[in-house]
This record gives sequence, C-alpha cells and structure tokens, in this order.
Amino acid sequence: MDYRILFMDEDQDRMYVGCKDHVISMDINNISQTMLKIFWPASTTKVEECQMAGKDPTHGCGNFLRVIQPYNRTHLFICGSGAYSPVCAFVNRGRRPEVSLHSLMKMSQSQVFQISSRAESGKGRCSFNPQVNTVSVMLNQELFSGMYIDFMGTDAAIFRSLTTRNAVRTDQHNSKWLSEPVFIDAHLIPDGSDPNDAKLYFFLRERLTDSSGNTKNIHAMVARVCPNDTGGQRSLVNKWTTFLKARLICSVLEEDGTETLFDELGETTHTHTHTQGYHACVFCVIPSSSVFRGSAVCMYNMADILTVFNGPFAHREGPNFQWLAFQGRIPYPRPGTCPGGAFTPHTQSTKEFPDDVVTFMRNHPVMFNPIYPVGRKPLVVRTHADYKYTSIAVDQVTAADGHYQVLFLGTDKGTVQKVVVLPSNGSLDEDLILEELEVFKKQSPITNLRISSKKQQLYVSSEHGVSQVSLHRCNAYGSGCADCCLARDPYCAWDGLSCSRFYPTGKRRSRRQDIMHGNPLTQCRGFNLKGNENAVEMTQYGVKNNTTFLECQPKSPQASVKWLIQRDNDRRKEVKLSDRVVSTNHGLLIRSVHSSDQGVYYCLATENGFKRTLAKIRLQILSEALVSALSNKHSPWGWAASLHPKALVSAFSPAETLAMHQYCKERKQMQSLQSIQSPMRGDLGKLKPLLDHRKSRNRRNHLLQE
Repeated sequence: MDYRILFMDEDQDRMYVGCKDHVISMDINNISQTMLKIFWPASTTKVEECQMAGKDPTHGCGNFLRVIQPYNRTHLFICGSGAYSPVCAFVNRGRRPEVSLHSLMKMSQSQVFQISSRAESGKGRCSFNPQVNTVSVMLNQELFSGMYIDFMGTDAAIFRSLTTRNAVRTDQHNSKWLSEPVFIDAHLIPDGSDPNDAKLYFFLRERLTDSSGNTKNIHAMVARVCPNDTGGQRSLVNKWTTFLKARLICSVLEEDGTETLFDELGETTHTHTHTQGYHACVFCVIPSSSVFRGSAVCMYNMADILTVFNGPFAHREGPNFQWLAFQGRIPYPRPGTCPGGAFTPHTQSTKEFPDDVVTFMRNHPVMFNPIYPVGRKPLVVRTHADYKYTSIAVDQVTAADGHYQVLFLGTDKGTVQKVVVLPSNGSLDEDLILEELEVFKKQSPITNLRISSKKQQLYVSSEHGVSQVSLHRCNAYGSGCADCCLARDPYCAWDGLSCSRFYPTGKRRSRRQDIMHGNPLTQCRGFNLKGNENAVEMTQYGVKNNTTFLECQPKSPQASVKWLIQRDNDRRKEVKLSDRVVSTNHGLLIRSVHSSDQGVYYCLATENGFKRTLAKIRLQILSEALVSALSNKHSPWGWAASLHPKALVSAFSPAETLAMHQYCKERKQMQSLQSIQSPMRGDLGKLKPLLDHRKSRNRRNHLLQE
C-alpha cells in the first residue's frame, strides 16, 4: 500500500496519510480511532494503458497519493500518480467545531471528509512514476513542487502551479540548473524580518559530471527560489530568475587527513535549536556513502547556509573547464535577491530586474563555496552497520542540565532509534542510542517520521502501515534510581519514587537527572542505590553435550557485560569465551555443555564506572542418560513409577541425586505459593474473613493482603 505521512494538522488534531488508491485522515490522539478514508483509484482506462506500456501493475499502475497540502481552513489539495497520468482534486475536510467534548463525541461519526471537485490534471504537480519522489509546499494557495514533469522521467523541474499568476519553472534541460535530481524535501525559511525575503529551499541530490565530463558523481545539494518570483521580462520568461543552488558537505576527516564524503542525501527536517543560541537548523540524513556502507546525520546552521548563498558564484573557465570563483563584476541587485524585500524595496516584480541580472543568474546558478555542517563534522556516524538510516525527526528537549537534541532515526530494517547527542571535546560529538523500537510486525524501511510536540507522540510510516509511539517511555528504564539515571533520557528523571516524565517547570527536591554524565553515584545517594546490586539467584538445568542459554540483557545499550563463574569451593573467575562459549547481546550461549560448566554464573554490567550484577544463575548439569530415561515412557525405566522414590534415587550418582532433590524442592515451594495466592471461591471465600476475625493471635504477615 506504500503508506506515507504527508501532512499533519495539530490545530485540528488530524494527520493525513497517502497510500495506493486511498487518502486517510487519522486522529493524532489515537490513530486507530475515528479513522476516515477516501477511496480514489485511477480510472480503468488509465490502468489498462499503464499496463500496456509495460509498467509494474502492483507498484506502478495505481493512484499513489504523493501530495496532500492545506489549501484553506476547510479544504485540502491532493495529487496522485494516477497510473502514470497524474491527477489532482480538492478534499473537503470540514472545520473542527468549537463545541463541548460531549457534543464533539456525537459529531465524530459525521465528520466531513470527501472529494469536493472534479479531478484535474496533475502534470507539473506530481511525478508520473510513484517510485520517484515528489516534494511540495503550499503557500498562499499556490503549489510549489519538485518533481518530474513528463512520462519518461527526463524533465525535472521546480514548478509553481495552482496560481492566479503565471506558472513558473526551472530552465528546461539545463544541466547547470538541475542534473538528474532526486528531490528529498522542501521548506520555507525566513531570511530576516521582511516576509518578502523568505526563500523556499529544496533539498535534493544530483548526478554531476566531473571536470573531464566523463564520470558522474552524486552530490547532495540545496536549491532555493523566491516565492514571489514571476520570471523575467525578455529573458527567462516564465522561468525562475532567483534560482540558486549550493553543495552540502557531510564528511568524516580521517587521521591521515583524507575526507570521506556522505553524498546520497536521504531525508531532511527543519527545526530550531537552543544550542549556542536560538537559531534555525536543518538536519540531513545521508543513508550511504559512495566509498563504504554507512550512514551519517549532519546539522546545518541556517546562518552558514545564508553565508554561502551571499558568497562568490561558481564560474567555469580555463583549458580544463574547472570551477573557479567568479572574479568579475556582479550586477545589481545581486542575483538571487527577492523583489520587494529589505534590499530591493522599490522593485515590485522580478520582471523589473535589469537584463544583466537575469542573464548572470541564468549562467551562474551555482555557488562556489560548499555548505559545511556545524563543527564541520556529523552529529551521528554509523559505519559498517547492517542497516542504514532512511528518515529523521528531531525534538528539542529541555533537561535539568541544559538543552538536548533527541533524534528519532528510521532504518531500512523497520526499526526506530532514539538517539541523544551529547557535546564533547573530541573529533565527534558523542551520541547515545537510548532505545531501538520495532514498530511493525513486518520488516520494511521506515518512510516517514513525524513528531507532535503538542501530543508528545511520534508517528511512523512504512510500506505496511502507520504506527504511533510515545516520545518518552520512562517506565521501560526500570524501577531504580540508578537505572533511571544511567538511561540518560532527557524526557525522564527520578522523582524519588519512580522514573517518570521530566517537566522543566516542576520543582521537586528529590528529582534526579544527569544527561551529560549519567553518574548514579552522585545523583542517587539516599535512594537505595545498591538495592539492585544483589540479584536473586536462579537455578537452571543443562543437559550434558547439549546447548544451554543463560539469559541476561541490560536495559541500556551503552552497558558492557562481563560473565563470571564460581565453581564449588573456588573464587569467581571470568568466563573464557570461545567458539563453544559465546557472549551475545541477550546472554551467554554454551554449546555442547561439559560437566566443568557447572557452577554459579554472574552477569556483571558496567556503565559509566558503575557496576552491578544483573543476573545470578546456578547452572546444574544433568546427564543425557538421566534425562532420556525419565522422559521416555517405553524405556526400561518405565517400571520405576511403581518403586519407592528412595529406591529410584539410589540408581543415580550423588551429584544427580542432589540436583533432583533441589529441583523437587523448588517445584514444591512454587506449587504451595500458588495455592496460597489463589483466590477462594464460593462459601469458603465468604467464610474466610469471619474465621480470620475470630483468631486470637496477631499475624505480622498476611500473604493474601500482600
């Protein structure tokens, strides 16, 4: 079905999802309730023509929704691929009634959600191929789209349509402007206090030829236009006269000075950050590198982006046709300046620009300097991992010791990683994976991530559906102060009783939180710090020459685990790992168990210098003969059921007899505890309180009440 979250309206508490032949409206409070659907398939004729053209009948010849934008307070503008014949229409979603909660519940079943216009052509608004990205932004009832405008997928354009003014697009088949682009995202970002200076930024990746003109390399790029651009008067008629683009650099500097680039831009998000002042930032996910398998996340400051666009233009000259900084005279007003802004208050339209400005912009659309991320380094780097990042959402969280960026990163394995970025003095900022969630039963790449700050929820989409996850799950970090402190989750803090949601405005003396260092020795004094140090001993039985598994999984991904063993009358020793004894993320795997493996195993976790025992397991080894004899009904031991237990036990070795006694004792204790805790029924249950009331002695412990 290829679900994609295309628009979220927190004012009306609705989220709009597009998929094959359907438009879905979901309640952001609970996406499984009050769901509204519109069935909007492609026409039968178009589907037949699509299949005759040799397109994929499942993933191509359908109406895949790729554009959902708010047109006004009551209507949406939607577009779909229409079986390689794009179509658009208006949807009446109604207006959220400002009534009481009781009346709102009555009206929930009669909400308006229906197509309210005839279908119109989607050419120039949505790509023909549903597998090709389409990005769009609606501004003042004008649609700005980045897509491919033809059936063959050769004419890429940034297009303005649905307008009372003239339609405007990029220069056609001009590789200086767009060269085989893949559009990723688009954002309207202010540039100063004047709204006329705001620019529309398109993030994309391109295939660009090198100086020899032979090899094509993938580059991450950002392009921008002025929304009030109406094209030129004599040159670039109905074409952008403010189009400029620059390269985005996301790289890791090796020890030998070489630079490894991440160029295959995946997804972006735009937000504001409190780090080093309050300013706008763009976060970009680079799923892979042309050099090795790996992913990176880079953060770009808008001030740095503006500096590059206000810097020198790129110019090709010389015998090798190399890119150089343009050294000649730059016409006025500076190419790329919006009309009617702070620098051109008396220019009302781009048609008033001088011819030399338009001609210069047409021949010099590329900036010479690239845009580097903050600190010239990625926030997160993953190399040689068995996954790659596909999507991103960022939340700015205020903690007790400062402001932190929490990244939610979707992977191609269908998981979502929750990562907090910690500043450090090293070459890279330290990032901690707080948790990794599998949000879908079927494994498929995450396509979209959206955050609702109002509801404190994360919404995830993939090919198979949409899921909803809370931004904070403090109860998953355990019930101890040390567990809560070591989690280092900015959303959570120890409140004296449990690990709960942290509120910056709340003032409680017992609240404990330390994101930067995560040191429970200083934060958890007086809160039973060593309460979980002595784990309860458990007995586990293994069969000789068979495989057994000792489970131990730390709550924190940052904890390192070490296994110790204590044999009879001996001190603790570290378990020697080999091909037979393997330590995994979930515990200790012992293949072909030996008699020497018997003993008490300690699972010791260390994090930030804080050590504790997570599990204490007494492993008892049973022989294969004993287990097979007792489990096989047709074995010679079948007559043993008629013997006295002591006569049966005498047939085994002392070690096996001791193990059997221990097992029977634990089994008997478990059964007696269950019988005591089971509720009494009928008349006996009614009589029990009366009998307890007549008892003359006082009992200190009442198991039933506990």
